[in-house]
Amino acid sequence: MKRTKIIQLLKSDAQMDNVLVKGWVRTRRNSKGFSFVEVNDGSCLKNIQIVANSSLNNYMNIARLSTGSAVIISGKLVESMGTGQRWEVLADRFEIVSLAPDSYPLQKKRHTDEFLRTIAHLRPRTNKYGAVFRIRSELSYAIHNFFRDRGFQYIHSPIITGSDCEGAGELFRVTTLALENLPKKNGITDYAQDFFGAEANLTVSGQLSAEMFALALGDVYTFGPTFRAENSHTSRHVAEFWMVEPEMAFCNLEGNMNLAEEIIKYLTTFILNKSIDDLELFANFVDKSLLSTLENIASSNFERIPYSLAVEILKKSSGKFVYDIEFGMDLQTEHERYLTEHHFKKPLIIFDYPKTIKPFYMRLNHDNKTVAAMDVLVPKIGEIIGGSQREERIEILEKRMDETKMSKDAYWWYIDSRRFGSVEHSGFGLGFERLLMLMTGISNIRDVIPFPRTPNSIEF
Repeated sequence: MKRTKIIQLLKSDAQMDNVLVKGWVRTRRNSKGFSFVEVNDGSCLKNIQIVANSSLNNYMNIARLSTGSAVIISGKLVESMGTGQRWEVLADRFEIVSLAPDSYPLQKKRHTDEFLRTIAHLRPRTNKYGAVFRIRSELSYAIHNFFRDRGFQYIHSPIITGSDCEGAGELFRVTTLALENLPKKNGITDYAQDFFGAEANLTVSGQLSAEMFALALGDVYTFGPTFRAENSHTSRHVAEFWMVEPEMAFCNLEGNMNLAEEIIKYLTTFILNKSIDDLELFANFVDKSLLSTLENIASSNFERIPYSLAVEILKKSSGKFVYDIEFGMDLQTEHERYLTEHHFKKPLIIFDYPKTIKPFYMRLNHDNKTVAAMDVLVPKIGEIIGGSQREERIEILEKRMDETKMSKDAYWWYIDSRRFGSVEHSGFGLGFERLLMLMTGISNIRDVIPFPRTPNSIEF
């Protein structure tokens, strides 16, 4: 008999004689001659009620079932006699695969997020985190679908790299050298003796690799883990996170902004249509305004303003900010949220940032002060996408590398791409975890990634 997912049973439009349910016990209630067992298999938020008759040969064990126990039931799907559900399963066979002890930590009560982070291996069994990770799965599918429908090629950029794309230096070193006895040359570590014969790190971005493929295949994207050794304990930072990074040849900043707006609206509409049951859990228990926020994003034409105007609006506003803002400073989250939630009351794209606060690869504008960069800001989150038109002019790229003290020898291959058939091209990075925070209303990034990696935390 083939296993039937609970989500399929709940959506059934007719009784079924032979169903096979495999899952975990959420609750059990005994009545005269029956046990009513709520079982969940992770396929959806709702449980299916199993009715176990006392005539079953192992009924005494069923009547003592504990929360968290693993079970397999075969029986008949029938209309429920009780309230709150349309269907239930009359069990003709009830196998107890594994009996959970009374010490099982997930009981029928609400647990704090802080407690659940200490048992990250079990938290997917809760309603909240089951819903989070189903939404995460659906969004992953939607991202691939979005790009495939638009003719993009999916590429796998390296996780181990010798490059520092952002130029910030917050990198995780990868080495096979014995740390207690490092080889030295002229007083410094001799990485020529390391596995790769040079310094190697975990990547902070797949962008530079994606650029090389965009200049061959046209439109490409990467979707994978990236790493940043930033010693931050805020609710917005983890050391390992996922990025979606499209790169498009023959595309300027405007085309880049168009695609960024399109993907945010597409993904928001997709999840509103596909995962409404899970979304309603977050709308009821996490953020009462979640659905209206998402509907606003899906239906809005995103505002677009230059960075200089954004600074001017903030300086003239009545908002009280912790951080001052002047031309040449990075916008803080409080500034971004003020603009989206109070001033424009919808998503916003800010473009043409000062070159002094942006990486070397962004295209220099004619004013020689700003670059063709853009950020997409959304309510509740702030920046969710950052991108730019890339500098395709070799002489200006090399000059910018000198200004920012980037090694031209280390990036010879990157410069080479501007020497052979260079064209204007653009791309951006979409933080996948920030997207999950937007879609669920969850305010801590640690709660939208299965096993968060943060300073002093490497469990699970």
